[in-house]
Amino acid sequence: MRDEDLTTSAPGTLVPYGRKSYYKPDPLPPDEPLTFDEGFYETLSEATFWLGKLGGFSMTVNFAPVLYTSLLRKEAMESAEIEGAEIDYNALYSYETRSGITHDESERGDADETKDVQEVLNYEDALELGIEKLERGEQISLDLLHTLHEKLLTGVPEERRETDTIGEFKTHPNYLGDFLPPVPSTVESLMEALSTYIRTGGNYHPLIDIALVHYQFETIHPYGDGNGRLGRLLITLQLFDAGYLEKPNLYLSEYFNRFKPTYVDRMQAVRTNGEWEAWVEFFVTGVRQQAEESLLRSRELRELQQQYEDHYGGSARADARLACNLFERPYLTAPLVEEELDVSSPTAYRAIGRLVQDGVLEETTGQERNKEYRAKEIFDILEKPPVTY
Repeated sequence: MRDEDLTTSAPGTLVPYGRKSYYKPDPLPPDEPLTFDEGFYETLSEATFWLGKLGGFSMTVNFAPVLYTSLLRKEAMESAEIEGAEIDYNALYSYETRSGITHDESERGDADETKDVQEVLNYEDALELGIEKLERGEQISLDLLHTLHEKLLTGVPEERRETDTIGEFKTHPNYLGDFLPPVPSTVESLMEALSTYIRTGGNYHPLIDIALVHYQFETIHPYGDGNGRLGRLLITLQLFDAGYLEKPNLYLSEYFNRFKPTYVDRMQAVRTNGEWEAWVEFFVTGVRQQAEESLLRSRELRELQQQYEDHYGGSARADARLACNLFERPYLTAPLVEEELDVSSPTAYRAIGRLVQDGVLEETTGQERNKEYRAKEIFDILEKPPVTY
């Protein structure tokens, strides 16, 4: 980035740094009051409405924990995919299934796949840890961010990390293309100011403030690696902390993934031209769309659960009990079924076979031995593309 790239409206300055210049953003809030048209406020109202509907559903429905976990997992996978990981539900659940059966790393799958899976599982763990800490009364703070950053990168091989510094701010400059974010010596004060803005509640509607915070975090780029993942995770924590989410079941990264060029361009337009409103409109539209998506998918999963309970519930047959248990374990093997239902191997295979015939289960490996099965209709709901955009 060069001086001529910045207009007088840019909310930051370029500071010489060797042969380069780094971008130092002004602290929040923006100097000039943000102004939006009527259409934006309609979108903001709709976003609040759908978040409320999603939260209400989460509170009133006796929903299997695995279904919330599946939506959280969707967010984790989409966030990892933005960073270049290639992973899907099959690979993730298969890895977990194989990990539960064998302690031999060589039998758990391709090395690159394993690395991608580890990043997704770390994201899940970090998000759950963050929610747990907020529920205990902790605030979003730099210490919490350091803890979550360490959780995100622990166990990720060095060749997949761009830093050796985990759980603390960067010690070397990092680049985003030709954009040089604030250098290490400036990060602490910038993040302290951002933490204060979060803690004091900001200056605007909470969804607008969360959009501003996400821009600022990604522009500061405070860590040597994992900034994108941690920044998106922070969105969920802020929504939860502000009372918009009862469970971490909003997968906003799907929206960012589908519109990644716009996501990048809108933030860059803030840096160079101070185009805050366009970025905020893009962000709030994403919250609105994904809140409805999450609610629709949650309802479909709950309706399917009720169908299984109506059809299979009350029967002592192994296949009926297995069908009802799929919402606790949607990916399985015959040995796992034996253990779960406390039945013999032939009984487990018969139960699986009946559910395959019913279209409830499908085999995923195509192998003659060591077969793996997944709950087809559950995964059909989880994997289908967005329907609201």
